[in-house]
Amino acid sequence: MANVEILTKEMIRPSSPTPEHLRNLKLSLLDQVAPPVYVPLIFFYPFDELCFDTISHAHISQLLKQSLSDTLTTFYPLAGQIQENSFIDCNDSGVELVEAQVHARLSDVIREPNMAELNKFLAVNPTGVGIATLLAVQINFFDCGGIAIGVCLSHKIADGTSLVAFINAWAATCRGEVKICQPYFDLAHLFPPRDLSGFSFTPNDGITKEKIMTKRFIFDKEKLDMLKKVAAAASGDGSQVKNPTRVEAVSDFIWKKFMEVAKNKMDVKKMYVAVHAVNLRPRTSPPLSEQAFGNCWRPSFAFISTSGDEKNGCPNVLPVLRSSISKINSDYIKQVQNGEYLNHLSKSKDMFMKGDIELCNFSSWSRFPVYEVDYGWGRPCWVCPTTLPFKNVVILMSTPCGDGIEAWVNMLEEDISAFRS
Repeated sequence: MANVEILTKEMIRPSSPTPEHLRNLKLSLLDQVAPPVYVPLIFFYPFDELCFDTISHAHISQLLKQSLSDTLTTFYPLAGQIQENSFIDCNDSGVELVEAQVHARLSDVIREPNMAELNKFLAVNPTGVGIATLLAVQINFFDCGGIAIGVCLSHKIADGTSLVAFINAWAATCRGEVKICQPYFDLAHLFPPRDLSGFSFTPNDGITKEKIMTKRFIFDKEKLDMLKKVAAAASGDGSQVKNPTRVEAVSDFIWKKFMEVAKNKMDVKKMYVAVHAVNLRPRTSPPLSEQAFGNCWRPSFAFISTSGDEKNGCPNVLPVLRSSISKINSDYIKQVQNGEYLNHLSKSKDMFMKGDIELCNFSSWSRFPVYEVDYGWGRPCWVCPTTLPFKNVVILMSTPCGDGIEAWVNMLEEDISAFRS
């Protein structure tokens, strides 16, 4: 068990004040409907004699603080405050930074990670309860010399793509890079904000107070090759998907397991829905840069109707998954831009609230360049998220070697044992 001792807490502000004409940044529609939680990531760096023998923890701390302050000058909205789910007051109030000493060995923590303990390496609770700052960072110094950097960024202003872009910019600044990728903060122009008062949904929809447990399942290259072969095989109705991707194969496998758990729990079933978070940046016309900062994603919905007396196991779901993602196209994006999408969102909530639909949510972070985050002492040996306050949510991460996938499965405590078996 890792004993984490908090040493200091302080606010880090941009090294240069934000100009007056940039003080108010409108939230986009996609920011407005985003859940009020943090997106968490933890980066683990092992002790390296060549790097750390010549640099004290105090010096590392100062490097990280100064480079964070410099990076916030470019990413100035992160040091501001959200007002009325409408805009960010870019007032340079700062971000929270915590320093901690971990009385444990880093290798022991990552060898058998205790999911319930990973939150100790974060400055705030990812659920967003008592949210004070849009960005919170914790620098964890292990007794063995290793370092873990925990970063939490409010989902109200950024998705995973933007979070990783910011962290890579911070790391590049820390190691002395001069040319830093410049973020683009005008998604509200592409997705104008709306008055949400007349709609049945709220950004809090989906957040649960039930006991959520997280389990990590690792799929190495051999397992992925096997799953892709299984997913590509034709089903009894002749449907077939050629060349399934790693993410498609793992999603296919896990969604079927979710169905089995749900069918074993309930006597009346239902509709099963797989939700995939889809990055809109490459799907707009013209495509947006990955530096477009904010929430720029929407969920795809794959529906499978199954009868309770089905004898042939789960249906072939991969064609449905692929088809649902393909529907996130230019016509769909136009509906989001003109506000028509909000009516669909309300109808979807009403349908899900009836309770006869079982959701399984996927978000693939496997292509995010998290293992490129180098502050000047090498790349991380492991990067992970933590438990999120959502039921039946699966985060897909790349393994450190790059050819496997880690599936982080968030489920109700009562369901997790059945899913593991």
